[in-house]
Amino acid sequence: MGPVRRLSLVPDEVHGPVRERPAGALRVAIATQDMKDLNAHFGSARRFAVYDVTREEWSLVEAVAFDDVSDQSGKHQAEGDDRITPKVEALKGCHLLFCLAIGGPSAAKLVSAKIHPIKVPQPESIQEVLLRTQVMLRTCPPPWLRKVLAEAGATNKKPSFEDED
Repeated sequence: MGPVRRLSLVPDEVHGPVRERPAGALRVAIATQDMKDLNAHFGSARRFAVYDVTREEWSLVEAVAFDDVSDQSGKHQAEGDDRITPKVEALKGCHLLFCLAIGGPSAAKLVSAKIHPIKVPQPESIQEVLLRTQVMLRTCPPPWLRKVLAEAGATNKKPSFEDED
């Protein structure tokens, strides 16, 4: 697989240093071909837009680009090349990955890296994905997301019957 390129915001005197992940923010990766829409399968994604998402806001962290990808059918250009591991390594630190499709071995590698893959049935704008993620954070998240939120430090400690006031 070709080299991985990362594009991130650079600090300067006017804007100050790059913010670290806000406490409780989810780091979300979105498979994209054009940096505008979620419109790629995991294996064929040329880019991943990475955002920090909280209940109130989101911010672009970086764009991760790949030169050598699978086609939309999942076939590699040269059999035997491992195109999955470099992508998983590049996305480490993300909590969620949104994509149009993902194969079983890729999903297993992501899950073992503590990245939860989410398949979306059709292309949609990155903004729609981020808004929907915020709605999930604001409302009653499903159990799998509560677990991810706990690992990200985004949930308050649950009260215990043994706690004394």
